[in-house]
Amino acid sequence: QVQLVESGGGLVQPGGSLRVSCTTSGFIFSIYAMGWYRRAPGKQRELVAMISSDGISKYADSVKGRFTISRDNTKNTLDLQMNSLKSEDTAVYYCKRLAGDYWGQGTQVTVSS
Repeated sequence: QVQLVESGGGLVQPGGSLRVSCTTSGFIFSIYAMGWYRRAPGKQRELVAMISSDGISKYADSVKGRFTISRDNTKNTLDLQMNSLKSEDTAVYYCKRLAGDYWGQGTQVTVSS
């Protein structure tokens, strides 16, 4: 079955960097668009970044220029490099296959001094 497993979250100071990863299995990763979502405390889940099957990426305005989404179709993995982190980036980050309702369990990212 489809499985998405996030890793790499943690605590980082404002201005710092963190990379979260998503390992996938159970489907042909290379043909699907993928995305990273996040849910901050007290807020709805929002799309942070997405990447098409051929590598075209789009970002939410709030992270544009700071976050980079990437994929490795040989390893079936999806990454999100987060730089210049702000306290408002604190959230649970989720990996999602954009076709169908397939989500990972999420990984906590906390930006705090």
